[in-house]
Amino acid sequence: MLVSELNKLSEEELINLIDDDAKIFLYLKNPSEKVQLEAVKSNGHIIKWIKNPSEKVKLEAVKQDGYAIQYIKNPSEKVQLAAVKNDGFAIEYIKNPSEKAQLAAVKNDGFAIEYIKNPSEKVQLAAVEDDEFAIEYIKNPSEEVQLKAVENNESAIEYIKNPSEQVQLKAVKQNGDALQYIKNPSEKVQLAAVKSNGYALQYLKNPSEKVQIEAVKRDNILLEYITNPSEKVKNILLNDDKFILEPNPNSVEYIKNL
Repeated sequence: MLVSELNKLSEEELINLIDDDAKIFLYLKNPSEKVQLEAVKSNGHIIKWIKNPSEKVKLEAVKQDGYAIQYIKNPSEKVQLAAVKNDGFAIEYIKNPSEKAQLAAVKNDGFAIEYIKNPSEKVQLAAVEDDEFAIEYIKNPSEEVQLKAVENNESAIEYIKNPSEQVQLKAVKQNGDALQYIKNPSEKVQLAAVKSNGYALQYLKNPSEKVQIEAVKRDNILLEYITNPSEKVKNILLNDDKFILEPNPNSVEYIKNL
């Protein structure tokens, strides 16, 4: 069909054609709002070719595809919300999004916070509540945000720079293995880790005598992770009737020779 003939069709005829192929819209001159709506319902990105679209058309476009907001200048908060509810990452294309839009974005996908400049603590908390690992994209998260992240998953501490001791303790108390992600943990943190999971000892170089004792009291096989056990640790194991160290059957002699 020729373009000249296409533009002579009735509104209903055009809508029927657009339902079959949205690209037909590109050849229309001054399409009505009704036709525009039908077009963006099929493909939200068509709004790129609509001059001065109405609020109604904008809403339908972003509801169909959140990324269509990149073609809308100064979208209202209502349009922003519709876009990020469709896809949280659409926030990337919104200049100065409202806090309400930011919250909706991170609730849709916590990782959307990567595209939010200077998010408030409220937005940060919402992001890590959705996905604790989103903390990787938060600069200088507050202690409350850090705690919320590790509360959901202790391994999130891997992505926190300089976590406070309170955050470290929360992480290792949940799972001692979180110790592997903590640089230079205090003795207090080390003790909490081995109390939670004795095998956390493997992540420590030169653990203090107090930490060594706490570990071997829980499971004497953990001696294998101690390079230079203290005399006190050796004595504890020598007096442990259940202590057996494979493959050496003479565990007592083995300890004496350490």
